[in-house]
Amino acid sequence: MSSGSARPTEIVSSPATLRKVVAASMIGTTIEWYDFFLYGTAAALVFNRLFFPASEPLVGTMLAFATYALGFVARPLGGIVFGHFGDKIGRKKLLMLSLVLMGGATVLIGLLPTHDQVGVWAPAMLIALRLIQGFAVGGEWGGAVLIVAEHGDAARRGLWASFPQAGVAAGSLLASGMLAAMAAFQSEAEFLAWGWRVPFLLSAVLIGVGWWIRTTVEESPAFREVAKEVAAIEKAPTLEAIRKRPRELLIGGGLKFAENISYYVITVFSITYVTQQLGLSRQVALEAILIASACHVFLIPMFGALSDRIGRRPVYAFGAFGMVIWAFVFFRLLDTGQPSMIILACVGALFFHGAMYGPQAAFLAEMFPTRMRYSGVSLAYQVTSIFAGSLAPLIAAALLQATHSGTPIAIYVAAAALITGIAALLARETRGKTFTEIDAES
Repeated sequence: MSSGSARPTEIVSSPATLRKVVAASMIGTTIEWYDFFLYGTAAALVFNRLFFPASEPLVGTMLAFATYALGFVARPLGGIVFGHFGDKIGRKKLLMLSLVLMGGATVLIGLLPTHDQVGVWAPAMLIALRLIQGFAVGGEWGGAVLIVAEHGDAARRGLWASFPQAGVAAGSLLASGMLAAMAAFQSEAEFLAWGWRVPFLLSAVLIGVGWWIRTTVEESPAFREVAKEVAAIEKAPTLEAIRKRPRELLIGGGLKFAENISYYVITVFSITYVTQQLGLSRQVALEAILIASACHVFLIPMFGALSDRIGRRPVYAFGAFGMVIWAFVFFRLLDTGQPSMIILACVGALFFHGAMYGPQAAFLAEMFPTRMRYSGVSLAYQVTSIFAGSLAPLIAAALLQATHSGTPIAIYVAAAALITGIAALLARETRGKTFTEIDAES
């Protein structure tokens, strides 16, 4: 943080408090996104057969991905509702609520009867629970990254705020790992009969762990400072964000676009591509995602820290334009059918994704003042997901069905990455700004 007598005083927590907040937020985020990603992985492996069995294999997968996409449709609603109350009553209370909603829906998915048992009611219940998952995670992300960002200092905000982001990758790692373990030690029949349910039911234990951890977190000092003045709390923070920060919302949405599309093509659709297009085992696909996700957990804070040194814009633009090229390399490597090349494809893709995802939380948080920050970042992040991540596996599956080739999918990802790269170049650099300064400017 630069010095200067005229600069507003930055309000930060003690190092010990910050470390506790970072750890609690990352663990809680890991648990919630484990629940959310578990659905996506299961959709690629079993839901097409258990809930849409009358369809052709790839068509059934597309239907499973359609229910997967519904979770993203509910995310903006969750972002608006949680953002509204998070800006009015605080970040912590909303984080506790999102944990219970997400975990409860995940456990119930693990208890669902299949299509063979109850017919059309099976996919109907699956859809309802997926909507609850989407609503919960729509509110969770903003609160998790903000409670860390608002506890920390401006000089290292990119690093601190990247840890909840790394929790998202850790959730994907945990979900893939659990399903890979179940698939490795079971026959195909056992996995379809009951093995896939175990990772969903284990969420009951994780809810308890996450609840206990999040109760130890203090409300963010930035929000506490704003809350001292009743007049500083917006009556309708979401509307104020739309009215007063339209450019930031558009830029933020552009930053999210390719990051979201590429991630779900890499971690969700690639499983379908490897198993159905290439005819390889689900174990090959899951192990590649597992190894790449393990690397991703460390890449995210690395790029977050780099953004503290050289700026958010150059790091983000590097990730986006790198993804333009790697999208084509990715499918070339998959098409070799060699497990080592499939692993390389996924690791390389998540390397460039990490360059976008690492600085993202700090970048978006610094675009909005405290009184509307939860609403602003949730809108930019979650509304974009409807047009990006929700449709990515579905569009990719449709392109594969039509062309039986990965090249059109690579073009789709590269085009999205080009849009995000331009958004990064158009964004204002925010590295090093304190939230006190940002609040004073608005």
